[in-house]
Amino acid sequence: MLKVNENQISAIGRVLNDQNRPLKERFRALFTLKNIGGAEAIQQIYNCFNDESALLKHELAYCLGQMQDSHAIPILIEILKDIRQEPMVRHEAGEALGAIGDATVIPILEEYSKDSVSEVAETCELALCRLQWLKSNSNSTNLQKSPYMSVDPAPPADITDVKKLKEILLNENISLFERYRAMFSLRNICTPDSILALSEGLKTGSALFKHEIAFVLGQLQKEIAIPYLEASLKNAEENEMVRHECAEALGSIATTDCFNILNKYLNDNKRVVRESCVIALDMCEYENSKEFQYADTLGKVAV
Repeated sequence: MLKVNENQISAIGRVLNDQNRPLKERFRALFTLKNIGGAEAIQQIYNCFNDESALLKHELAYCLGQMQDSHAIPILIEILKDIRQEPMVRHEAGEALGAIGDATVIPILEEYSKDSVSEVAETCELALCRLQWLKSNSNSTNLQKSPYMSVDPAPPADITDVKKLKEILLNENISLFERYRAMFSLRNICTPDSILALSEGLKTGSALFKHEIAFVLGQLQKEIAIPYLEASLKNAEENEMVRHECAEALGSIATTDCFNILNKYLNDNKRVVRESCVIALDMCEYENSKEFQYADTLGKVAV
């Protein structure tokens, strides 16, 4: 946790909550607050949940989960319960509750694992499985922070055979939790074969499953995944949650090809896709710059 005073946190919060500022600046402010941590940073993030951007609100929930601070639990429960919030926002709140790892949320996750919105129900079921796994494997090192510094919705499987992992990943008769475990194992193996196996996952399964595939391909930052991510982004029939994650993954890979692809969808008819391309292009610029860190708002705000 960074040593920052309340005035500085409030100043960063003002950037996050200022709808007149460019979205890319607000995203950088959000990730700055995530890195700072603590109750005041959580409050500043909470203040932004009445924003009009589903993309930003979903990222707020994601960051609250990654902070793994129980102060965020009441906020995330409120968002999960709020049916006025977009499915991708409620889904992210459910996932964040699982990421925090506090067993007190089990009853609420059980309730919403039966939600009428499939992305929400599947997410809450996954979060329950994660909490149950944590309880049964309290001495395991398998759920430590991933090599990509993320708190993942499932631990990697205890399998290293890419062919077997691919079979599990693509088998829709197997539980989503086990398929996610295969997904994170394939990510951690990080060979051309494992990345191609993951990329096949963009062609099948639920929107939730495919959006997580895109997320891990973004973490891997390998050019071999670009054609698969582009195909899903280009597909106007694909769920916007998947297309948004494909755009952000392309931003992380950050080649000239990615830059050119993203520019094509800046005027997409889906707001969440347009905004994702804006954020992804900012990430492209960051990855190709000499900037020390993406979450850089602390050094820019006047207190």
